[in-house]
Amino acid sequence: MRRILSSLLLLAAPLVAVAQEGELAVQKTPTTLEFRVGKDVVTKYQYAGEVQVEKGDGMKPLAKPFFYPVNAPNGVQVTRGWPMVRGTAGEKTDHFHQKSVWFCHGDVIPEGLELKVKSADKRIHGIDFWAEGGNHGRIVTLLVGDVKTISKTHMSVTTTNAWQAADGTKVMDETRTLHVITLPVGRMIVFDIDLHASVCPIAFGDTKEGSMGVRVNDVIRLESKDGGVVTSSQGSVAKAPGKDNLPMWGEIAAWHDYSGTIDGKVAGVAIFDHPSNVQKAAWHTRAYGLMSANPFGRAGSGFPALKGNAELVKIPKGEHLKLKYAVYAHSGDATAGGVAEAYKQFAAMK
Repeated sequence: MRRILSSLLLLAAPLVAVAQEGELAVQKTPTTLEFRVGKDVVTKYQYAGEVQVEKGDGMKPLAKPFFYPVNAPNGVQVTRGWPMVRGTAGEKTDHFHQKSVWFCHGDVIPEGLELKVKSADKRIHGIDFWAEGGNHGRIVTLLVGDVKTISKTHMSVTTTNAWQAADGTKVMDETRTLHVITLPVGRMIVFDIDLHASVCPIAFGDTKEGSMGVRVNDVIRLESKDGGVVTSSQGSVAKAPGKDNLPMWGEIAAWHDYSGTIDGKVAGVAIFDHPSNVQKAAWHTRAYGLMSANPFGRAGSGFPALKGNAELVKIPKGEHLKLKYAVYAHSGDATAGGVAEAYKQFAAMK
């Protein structure tokens, strides 16, 4: 199966665009897209290949595409290094599946399709694309299109993904268009997601484990006494040292931001939920450094904003669900980094 999928990948020769100062450029390989401004790496998207296993030196197929690293304009890496980079002194090694920046969901139910291999987690009714153990699903990239230059500061690329059960059976298709945009004090990564129930009706299970996720740099997690600040667009603020049960957890908001001091510089990262999304995100944001926008969790997830709502989000067979999110890496705190202003720019995108 791995050989078949590998043959489907667009194995173009590496494409290198040379950036002038201040201009965005990309290097494309059979497994990654690396975006740069001059010599500075903005971010890298790994969409194929293998990753190191959780413990030991072995390798295993990529479970889902992810962005790593993600750097603010002042050179600060705002997302966690582990497990992509190992051996950093004091860095936590929990939640192996939380790789920097990703999109998926923890319980995708292919209605009417019998799963030959079921999740080891009895709470999951379908396929777990969030975790990476116990018969998890995989999001496999089949095609990467040509990189398009929208402007000197804006590039995009469209990818085609198959969401597969643990045995490799496809349950859903996805078209994912990624935009990387450089702004004066921030870099924005936009996810245009088109989920297509091409095989069978799809239901999204009621779990807090989803969906547009970021694991922030370990230094600024709230559970550290010298950690950062979490800010919600709704006005809630949580400061280190803090524990879970944050005041903004499980509530509806347009964005959340995690900021703090890293290597002597202030920087942060936000997630934006686009106003066009029919399913508004409740936030699974934790003191240990996780921040995620979840449009699928319901009352069973414990989200206060969804109390009494047990109706699952579904896609009828043959139909589509479109979602739009952005991850914004910025210099400075939420105010200096222009998070609210960047959100307005994102919200104006169609």
